Amino acid sequence: METLKAQKKDSKKQAAIRITGAEAIIHCLLAEGVDLIYGYPGGAIMPVYDELYKFQDRLTHVLTRHEQGATHAAQGYARVSGKVGVAMATSGPGATNLVTGLADAQIDSTPMVCITGQVPRHLLGSDAFQETDIVGISTPVTKWNYQITKASEIPEIMAKAFYIAKAGRPGPVLIDITKNAQFDKLDFIYEKCTGVRSYKPNPEPDSKAIESAAELINRAKKPYIIYGQGVILGEAEQQLKALVEKAGIPAAWTILGLSAMDTAHPLNVGMVGMHGNYGPNVLTNECDVLIAIGMRFDDRVTGSLDTYAKQAKVIHFEIDPAEINKNVKADVAVLGDAKQTLDLLLPLINKNKHPEWRAEFDKKHEIEYETVIKKDLEPTKPGLTMGEVIEEINKASNNNAVIVTDVGQHQMIACRYAKFSETKSNITSGGLGTMGFALPAAIGAKMGAMDREVVAIIGDGGYQMTIQELGVIFQHNVPVKIVVLNNDHLGMVRQWQELFFESRYASTVMTNPDFVKIAEGYHITSKRVSERSELSSTVQEMIASKDPFFLEVRVEKEDNVFPMIPSGASVSDIRLK
Repeated sequence: METLKAQKKDSKKQAAIRITGAEAIIHCLLAEGVDLIYGYPGGAIMPVYDELYKFQDRLTHVLTRHEQGATHAAQGYARVSGKVGVAMATSGPGATNLVTGLADAQIDSTPMVCITGQVPRHLLGSDAFQETDIVGISTPVTKWNYQITKASEIPEIMAKAFYIAKAGRPGPVLIDITKNAQFDKLDFIYEKCTGVRSYKPNPEPDSKAIESAAELINRAKKPYIIYGQGVILGEAEQQLKALVEKAGIPAAWTILGLSAMDTAHPLNVGMVGMHGNYGPNVLTNECDVLIAIGMRFDDRVTGSLDTYAKQAKVIHFEIDPAEINKNVKADVAVLGDAKQTLDLLLPLINKNKHPEWRAEFDKKHEIEYETVIKKDLEPTKPGLTMGEVIEEINKASNNNAVIVTDVGQHQMIACRYAKFSETKSNITSGGLGTMGFALPAAIGAKMGAMDREVVAIIGDGGYQMTIQELGVIFQHNVPVKIVVLNNDHLGMVRQWQELFFESRYASTVMTNPDFVKIAEGYHITSKRVSERSELSSTVQEMIASKDPFFLEVRVEKEDNVFPMIPSGASVSDIRLK
């Protein structure tokens, strides 16, 4: 009986169909469970689009208004769903317009596969119309890329692309396919990739390193956890919570780690980084054991490396060996998937509470509340603050919305004041800081989680970089909520100019259009709020709506975001005003 089953399996495995390369690409996508693609057609990718037309009942293609929008939408979809996002474009400018999204996905570890068309093989290197060496251009900003020039290569390379994008530390992959390879035929057989020789994405945990980590944690008087997106990518949220609660350790998030733990958890003490919270930053230089989980010690987190946590023993839980000792030397490095390594660590950890150490965070929070938080959330001056807008969104959404932020002052405010009770709820451009990210990313996030409320928080500057993606919302009736916090400035740059360049506002004042009329032109319900008395009811109306909704909030023009660590300064030098 077993032999018969094996024979049937082998015969099925060997059954090939004769199809074109273009059709093979569609079959590869379906085999990988893809049901949604963002893209923009053109000559060099047209054979694939022709086949895509025939599979409309199984594959939804979303026509973005710009190829960069396709990548950010794919990122938003991937970040909220945990699946691989897919974007597609033609050759030349179509391909080069993907580069910003690729770079963003690379530094933020987002799984994405981009497919580009290319001129026929015999024209490569001839400067043919819309020929660009996208493989060469994208090499520094992709986890892997490859140019397919023969149809027979398609199944193996596509399978490898999806495996590499998702395995280990995720990232973007670009596959460039010449036009002849799309037209030519092949005997199609597809097998999912389960491994690549010489690529070991999941290091085997070292039991001795885990034992050493446990010993340091158990002896610590002032242990402190900083967790990053690696917890979310590794689906280790429950393990993190169990460690925090068992050992009684205060935990702070990086900008990409936000939502891995409920923000209301009493041991979740706030955000680290340049515009993070006061206590989490200052007390980094007072802890005796610093436990970094799934974070990479980015310069915006550490400030001056010469003064960063020099008094502490550092334990670094990380899946990517390249991140170990790159910026901060680890006394104990625990390589491996966060879920697996924390599972191994937990039985070795002693129960503890550390009440005196935890009280230090409470004291610092009180200082920040009196000098910063009260001003942001309970303002006395007439102008609206960004913080009170975020607070109203929290209330209206019961702390359960997916918040997608662009880059700038609004981003820092949202990441400090947004409240989350569910993981994969904070979608932002962290490492690259891409203005224009939020609108298309929110479209992708909503399509990846239709059962959740998705709110895009955007500044007036970044909004205009990808404003054309309102067309996607209109065409596909994507019920995303858009909030533009309009201060008529490039706010973060203006803040730096005020603080460090004697208020010389060089090229940061914006003369903006009527954002409400623009949204109405796309048949999106739109409102504008400039008075505090109107804010709460309008935000509630927006969240309650089942349709797309645009809200412009006129906020203080020259309001600064604090706390702030000046560039290159120590985390101990954080400013409250």
